[in-house]
Amino acid sequence: MNVRFWGVRGSVPVADEGSLGYGGNTSCVSAELAGGGRVVLDAGTGIRALGKTIDPTAGPIHILLTHLHLDHISGLLFFAPLFDPRAEVTVWGPPHPSEDLRKRLARYLSTPLSPVEIRDLPANVCFRSCEPDGWRIGDAKITAEPVIHRGPTVGYRIVEDGAVLAYIPDHEPALGQDLARDPPGWISGHCLASDASLLIHDGQYTDQEYASTIGWGHSRVRDALAYGKRADARRVALFHHDPTHDDATLDALAEEAQADWNGDGELMFAREGTELEL
Repeated sequence: MNVRFWGVRGSVPVADEGSLGYGGNTSCVSAELAGGGRVVLDAGTGIRALGKTIDPTAGPIHILLTHLHLDHISGLLFFAPLFDPRAEVTVWGPPHPSEDLRKRLARYLSTPLSPVEIRDLPANVCFRSCEPDGWRIGDAKITAEPVIHRGPTVGYRIVEDGAVLAYIPDHEPALGQDLARDPPGWISGHCLASDASLLIHDGQYTDQEYASTIGWGHSRVRDALAYGKRADARRVALFHHDPTHDDATLDALAEEAQADWNGDGELMFAREGTELEL
């Protein structure tokens, strides 16, 4: 499984000169499956650059949305395959008790926010809620589970040929929990992250920032480290960088995190353009 980061920023994209080292696009990660499947995790602004690299005739495209906040869907209208009638695209997202995924996305992909209506997209597009027992894309098994974040939100686990990718970009598992001592079954998303080859996880805030944002649905770096350690992840990539954190700030946070990290796996701060083989 080949994983590439196309957007690693949270909340809002940034184009500040001092933030280009890590990248300013919002959440988007691609996973090229060994069996030939193509998975796109979230559709933040990073999906625009990804779309330019995709041959729309090369097979179905699966977009897995964790939730419908704007920083995770604002790139959809700039994803080139959606405007190619030869493309087959399935958009997956968290279930809702009363409205289907297409209707909820249509609030964004419609007037007055958009010049293009969702019904007018030229590609062959279908919208599906995540299946409670999981589903398959080629040889890979996909599992989605609700996680702690504002609004209906899921994390994903992709398993193929022994490689495990866990993607939980917006998540506050420490809310009301002791990540070091509480039983695993009490910890949000633990079964998604357990023994992951790569855990991509929210690490938006410093301790000082988190003190005034508790309950907003995001993690401070320290809690993300504790979560990765408890999950026994072999590699942890901190993600959803705060838009106010420039490259120098993220470098300092990464150095501090490496000093505090006592898990058995590798720790990294995600950067746009980074590719990993699982």
